[in-house]
Amino acid sequence: MGLGGCIILIAVGAILTFATDWHMQGVNLDLVGIILMIVGLIGVSTFSSIARRRRVMVPPSTPVIDEEGTHHHRRDGYSDGYGV
Repeated sequence: MGLGGCIILIAVGAILTFATDWHMQGVNLDLVGIILMIVGLIGVSTFSSIARRRRVMVPPSTPVIDEEGTHHHRRDGYSDGYGV
């Protein structure tokens, strides 16, 4: 379940809890709405922690030395002729 699904669960739970006054035999819709909101919040927190771990830190551009050791090149994406 992605972030959108979690937000939908929170929205449906809030609608059931706060915006309806339906009464069903044997079903407490307020409790169902609260459960859906809690599950949505758990999903959002899980999704954000997983997304935070997936971020990759790119190291700063480092100089690359030729095989002869005489030329220094920077690998910053612009020194190879593109974007100049």
